Amino acid sequence: MRYAKKIAAAIAAIIAVPAIAGAATIGGTYYAPQYDFIDFWNAADNKTFQVILDGNPFPNVPADDVARRLLPTMQIAKPRPNLTFTYDNPAEMPRPYYRLVLVFDYANDLGADSVCAGARRTGPGTPGVFKLFAVYCRNDLSLSQTTAWTPATGPDDPRIEQLFRELFLVVFSDSMSLRPNNGLERR
Repeated sequence: MRYAKKIAAAIAAIIAVPAIAGAATIGGTYYAPQYDFIDFWNAADNKTFQVILDGNPFPNVPADDVARRLLPTMQIAKPRPNLTFTYDNPAEMPRPYYRLVLVFDYANDLGADSVCAGARRTGPGTPGVFKLFAVYCRNDLSLSQTTAWTPATGPDDPRIEQLFRELFLVVFSDSMSLRPNNGLERR
C-alpha cells in the first residue's frame, strides 16, 4: 500500500512540474482606497472597455500584429462583466474615464499613477518572456495595479491566455475585503 502511494505521489509530482513551470506569475498588487468592483462592473458591463498597450513583448513580430492577436486572447480570458475589450479611443472623452493600461517590458521605476497620467517607459525585453505591468485607471488615478509574466514564444502561446485569466482576477478583484465598508452599508 505504501509503495502504491509513493508511486502515485511521484506521478503527481512529474505531472505538476510542467504545469508549474508554464504557469503565469502575478507580482505584488496594490488597490487604491477608491477601488470598488461595483464601479468597474457599472463601467464595463454590456459596454466596450478600452485597453491601451505600450511596448512590444515580441520584438520579432510587428507591434500591430501582436496587438491584433492579443485582443481575442484577452476577450476569451475577460473578467466577469459582459464587456468587450477594444483598443479604440472613445469618440467622446468619458468622465470618469476607465481603462486598462498594459505596459510590456516596463521600466522598473514606472509608477501606476504616472501610467494613468499618460507616462510610459519600457525597459529592455527578455527574450522568451511575456512581461507586463497592468494598471486599471479612472481618469488619472490608479485604482489597481500588478505585474505579471510567463514564458511565451509568441502572441498565440496558450500560456498568455492563462496569464490574462489570472491577471484579470487580480486587477478586477471582486473580493469583499476591497469593497467600501466590506459590502456593509452604514446608515
